[in-house]
Amino acid sequence: MRYITDFHLHTKYSRATSKYLGLEELTRWAHIKGLEILGTSDFTHPKWFAEIREKFEPAGEGLYTIKKEFLNTADIPMSVVDRPFFFMLTSEVSCIYSKGGKVRRLHILLAFPSLEDVEAFNARLTARGAKLASDGRPILGMDAKDVAAIGFDVSEHALVIPAHAWTPWFAIFGSKSGFDSIEECYEELADRIYAVETGLSSDPPMNWRMKDMQTRFVISNSDAHSGPKIGREANIFELAKPSYFAIFDALKNHDAKTFLETIEFYPEEGMYHYDGHRKCGVRMHPDQTKKEKGLCPKCKLPVTVGVLSQVEKLAAFPAGHTPANVPSHRYLVPLPEILSEVYGKGWQTQTVQNAYFDLIKKGGDEFHLLLDMPVAEIRDIGGDILATAIEKMRAGDLAIEPGYDGVYGTVKIFKPGELERLQPKQQSLL
Repeated sequence: MRYITDFHLHTKYSRATSKYLGLEELTRWAHIKGLEILGTSDFTHPKWFAEIREKFEPAGEGLYTIKKEFLNTADIPMSVVDRPFFFMLTSEVSCIYSKGGKVRRLHILLAFPSLEDVEAFNARLTARGAKLASDGRPILGMDAKDVAAIGFDVSEHALVIPAHAWTPWFAIFGSKSGFDSIEECYEELADRIYAVETGLSSDPPMNWRMKDMQTRFVISNSDAHSGPKIGREANIFELAKPSYFAIFDALKNHDAKTFLETIEFYPEEGMYHYDGHRKCGVRMHPDQTKKEKGLCPKCKLPVTVGVLSQVEKLAAFPAGHTPANVPSHRYLVPLPEILSEVYGKGWQTQTVQNAYFDLIKKGGDEFHLLLDMPVAEIRDIGGDILATAIEKMRAGDLAIEPGYDGVYGTVKIFKPGELERLQPKQQSLL
C-alpha cells in the first residue's frame, strides 16, 4: 500500500509557528492533506513530549496513533476520516559549534522508533547542558557528529538526517557555515547517514550531482510552521504495513522498490535558490555572480550565495546526472496557491478558504486532487479553470521566478492574459 509521509515540521513549541499546532491540529491537517504518516517533530521539548506521552498509543512497528478522544475531525472529508493514520517520532535540532577553524551551523532531523528512545536521547542532551525547554528546535553547542553518536548509541534504528541540506545559513552544505561533504562533518559515522533532506530550495537532481549522494537517498519534507503548509513536500513509500523499521530499512539499504517517490516544492520558489542581495532587490543567476565577482552590482557588498551556486561549487557530476536506483520525483503547487491564482485573491482569504474546503469535501483530500483525480472529475467538482490549472501544473507548464537572499520565488500557472481568456468558462467552485 502507498503511504505518503512528511517527517519534518514544527509545533506550537517552536519559534515563529502557529499557536494552534498541537497534536489534534496536526492530525486534522494530515487528513485534509492526505498524509498517512506524519512526524511529531519537536520531541526534545519537555512540554511537547509530555503531550505526546499523554495522547499517543503504540501502533506497533515503531509508530504511534493519537487516542480517539483527542481527534479533531473538523473539515476532514468523511471518505478519509476513518483512514489509518500514524505518527513517527521525529525532531530537529540546531548545532552551532566550531570545527576546522570555522563556525558551523547545522540543522539535523532525528527519528526514533520508541518513546523510551526519545526519553533516553533527551536525557543525554540535558546531561550535556542542552536547554531543551527553550525552543522546539533547541540550539545545541555540540558537534553534529556528537549528536549523531548519542542517537546511534541510544538506538541502532536511529535516523540522523541533515536537514534542508543546502540552506546557506544552517545546513551541512550551506555556503555560510556548512561542510563540503558528509564525511567532513560526520567523519567515521558518515556511513550511518543514509539520507539527506532537500529543503525547499533544492530538488533531487541538484543533490544527485554530489559524490555523497550516489549511495544515499534524498528525502523531502515540508518543514511546515503551520497546518496548511504540511505536506508541501513529502515522501511516498510502498509498505506491506505501516512500519518505522520498514522505512528505516528502505533508507539504509537504498531500496527504491520501497521508497518510491518524493513530492517536491519547485526549488526556484525557495527563498535561497538564486544568489542575491535582498536590500537592493538584486536576484542573480550563478553565472552573473561569477561575472560580478560575488558582489552586488548596486551596493558592491557580497551577495548571499544561494543553493544553485553552492551546488555548482561542490558538484562532482554535471547537471542531469542520475545515480542508479533512486526514487522518482514530481513537482506540485499546493492547492491553496492554485486557487489563489484562479481567484486573484490571497490564499488566506475567505473566498479561497471556502473554495478549498469545498473541494476537499467533494474530492477527498488535497493529494488525491493534485496527484490522482482525473481531470474530467476535477472539472465536474471545480470548474474548467481549476481543471486547466491542475492539468498545467501536472505538465510543468508554469512561469517561475527564483527566490534569493530570504525572498521566496514565485510560481505562476497562468501567463499574462491567459486567465482572462479562460474566465468566461469559469464555473463556481462554491
